[in-house]
Amino acid sequence: MLTAVAAVMLAVTASAQTQWYNPMDADVPFLSGRGWNKEVGNKSFHRMPDRMEADMPKAVWSLSKNSAGESVKFLSNSRTVKVKYTLEGVGGFVNMAMLDHGGIDLYARDANGRQHWIGNHMGWSFGDTITITYSDIETKDFASRGLEYEVFLPPYSTVTSMQIGVDEGSSFEFLHESAERPIVVYGSSIVQGASPSRPGLMWTTQVKRDMDYPVVNLGFSGSAFMEPALFEAMGEIDARAYVLDPIPNSYRLGEEIVTRMVSGVKYLRTKNDAPILLVESAGPVDSVFRGKLNEEYREGNAWLKKAYDDLRSQGIDRLYYLSKEEIGMDEDSYIEGTHPNDIGNRLQAKAVEKKLWEMMPEDVVNGRYRPIRQHRDGLYTWHERHNDVIRLNHTTDPEVLFIGNSITHFWGGEPVSHCNGGKTWSKLWGKRRVVNMGFGWDRIENVFWRINHGELEGCAPEYIFLLIGINNINNGEKVEDVARGIVDLAAAINSRQPQAKLYVLETYPAKGKEEIVERLNSLVREWLPVDEQVRLVSLNAALTLKDGSGKINPDMFIEGLHPNEKGYAALAKELRKQCGVK
Repeated sequence: MLTAVAAVMLAVTASAQTQWYNPMDADVPFLSGRGWNKEVGNKSFHRMPDRMEADMPKAVWSLSKNSAGESVKFLSNSRTVKVKYTLEGVGGFVNMAMLDHGGIDLYARDANGRQHWIGNHMGWSFGDTITITYSDIETKDFASRGLEYEVFLPPYSTVTSMQIGVDEGSSFEFLHESAERPIVVYGSSIVQGASPSRPGLMWTTQVKRDMDYPVVNLGFSGSAFMEPALFEAMGEIDARAYVLDPIPNSYRLGEEIVTRMVSGVKYLRTKNDAPILLVESAGPVDSVFRGKLNEEYREGNAWLKKAYDDLRSQGIDRLYYLSKEEIGMDEDSYIEGTHPNDIGNRLQAKAVEKKLWEMMPEDVVNGRYRPIRQHRDGLYTWHERHNDVIRLNHTTDPEVLFIGNSITHFWGGEPVSHCNGGKTWSKLWGKRRVVNMGFGWDRIENVFWRINHGELEGCAPEYIFLLIGINNINNGEKVEDVARGIVDLAAAINSRQPQAKLYVLETYPAKGKEEIVERLNSLVREWLPVDEQVRLVSLNAALTLKDGSGKINPDMFIEGLHPNEKGYAALAKELRKQCGVK
């Protein structure tokens, strides 16, 4: 048996083994899923800024203090993750599991971007302070880089404090939400988070996880009545898309549904041209013996459809509609007949996702290279560089974008990071406004993710250079797939920036890969459609021996893959000659 002193010493030792980090210890807190994150700041986890209190319905304002849809992201290679937090006003809802209305949920992505759920296996301690522990976490690929975690907060409670704990000595870095435009969802308790078994299974959270876009949750339990203040609030957010799902509360408003929805949508359209989805109520489904209730919801949906038709007749474009039949709830989809369970939330998520892909055709997933993020490189933080690029492209009015992997990344320029050819970069571009969109370790699928997630928005460059493919070759992929991927990527870039002259650079040779790279380039030459706006350019003569063998010139490389300063200087000279850069 431990003595009292020994027990205290053991407790102190155990405590010392955990290093704690607070996501609110920053001027802009490390919270995702909040529409006014910078304005609300680090004083609370509330979803709306204080200035909105006077205009919001009292119930909406009270519920806005709940952390529905919010999450915390971080990188760590720790084998243990602990989340310690306190709550105010935890609800005792009969139709909600404690792990939903007051619990948290943990997901993680490996360095290659593959996402998986991590269960707590009852490793919890509920009290005034709640602690949930995730133990024995293994990282297989790129183990030193650890995992990119996302902790989803309780949807029906007000979080008052939170800390993330990891093994002492482990790496740790909080991540901000992606700087891209979010999907904004407005609705009832079903949007806010009732009633799956845990936060990660809320249908809005599933949309966020499946589509990998930021989602702002404006769900307010029993209070989605389409007041003007809600549309005014949504209009402040530069949204990628709006999803409007108020009928589970508003179905009894009758013709007022038409008045409020038409007015609200027309207001949103004065703020931006984001696509807007109107969603019917999916329930109830126990209509065999509850026909009257089903009729009330049916009438509410009919009024919503009339609002949609009226808006279309008035010329409101980019407007979409999701019917209850498309959602497809059945009798096993609800927990008590009003709120969907895990099955129902999954059906709702899939139905909304299908519509969102229809609404955002420019982001349709490439069949060969599904867009995905990564964090393989330890020299920089991939996610933060993504945010830096978005900010630069919105604020610097770039003339030139240079898109690629580490070979581009390490050349130089903004955003500043590891640099092997800075002098040559500066001499090449001079005073031109150039954004370096090269990311170390990137493959074709990672560039697809980046352009689908805001990196080509907010700017209208004159020239774009694309160099990609060698990391896919080094990953053992088929040359034909890589070539098709480059062609598809060029088409996606050209469609988003049609005014820019796009130079697709043939993949540079690498030591021991010269022959396979040449096969890749020959296929791209055959398959890439070229015209006045899209050109295929080879700079490879600058990096190879002059004997015609096609072998790399080792004098131009650091280790046979990345050019050194001399190699970048030779590339710059060839670039000026072939692309007319002055």
